[in-house]
Amino acid sequence: MSVSENIQKIKAEIPSEVTLVAISKTKPNDDILEAYNAGQRIFGENKIQEMTQKWEELPKDIEWHMVGHVQRNKVKYMAPFVSVIHAVDSLKLLKEVNKQAKKHDRVINCLLQIKIAEEESKYGITIDAAKEILDSEAYQNMQHVKITGLMGMATLTESEDKIRKEFTFLRTTFEAFKEENDNFTTLSMGMSGDYKIALKCGTTMIRVGSSIFGERNYN
Repeated sequence: MSVSENIQKIKAEIPSEVTLVAISKTKPNDDILEAYNAGQRIFGENKIQEMTQKWEELPKDIEWHMVGHVQRNKVKYMAPFVSVIHAVDSLKLLKEVNKQAKKHDRVINCLLQIKIAEEESKYGITIDAAKEILDSEAYQNMQHVKITGLMGMATLTESEDKIRKEFTFLRTTFEAFKEENDNFTTLSMGMSGDYKIALKCGTTMIRVGSSIFGERNYN
């Protein structure tokens, strides 16, 4: 199936209130344009340099999401254009985003990445650490970032039960935070391998790459 057919198939499966982020990392501009011509406008990247290059070359009505781990010294490159940063895991990073967004007179939406998987390789913070950031005076005083929700990555496993438990935990956490934070609208969970489970668990945003663009070539 083609990129555009894959997009239509996924869009038919998801409720209208769920946002599809097409993960275009390592993919050429031609593939992104095919998705764009099929109506897709939100794309996710995990390397700031690659995303910046694509932003310069591709249509300007694309909304770019940074879904990978962010190094603070590279925030300045994406500050002029990035819409959402999915993987915020420290107050230090938020401060840098705020500082760089201010230079461009922008407000950048951010999601706190909660660690729900058991794998050591997965980034993320605890619920307590997230609460600490939200309650901090430093964050309360920031004018150029807005925490709009949570993001999480489930364990890479064959066990649907395990994935469901992790997603349910994240959803419950999101609902609890939402009661105290008016800005909370986004729960980013679910990728190519597990987005169908995430949909059942109440996600509002899914990040799908290989199910749209095919397997990645890292060579």
